[in-house]
Amino acid sequence: MKKRQIKVSKVEDAKELVSTASKCSFDVDVYYNRMVVDAKSILGVMSLDLSQPWTVQYSGMDMKLENVLDRFALC
Repeated sequence: MKKRQIKVSKVEDAKELVSTASKCSFDVDVYYNRMVVDAKSILGVMSLDLSQPWTVQYSGMDMKLENVLDRFALC
């Protein structure tokens, strides 16, 4: 399992995360506080607080997903 800390501040960025995660053949989950949502669900992701950092957990390898996570990564 891989975990990455990201910060998504715009609705368009959240949509890009969902679109990219939806193309992955493995599970991608987003954690915030006690909530866990499927990163492939636009309703789930949009229910999270965009002003706070999230943890993304996934088990596979997809370069497009890695690139999106790199863009939103907390340094």
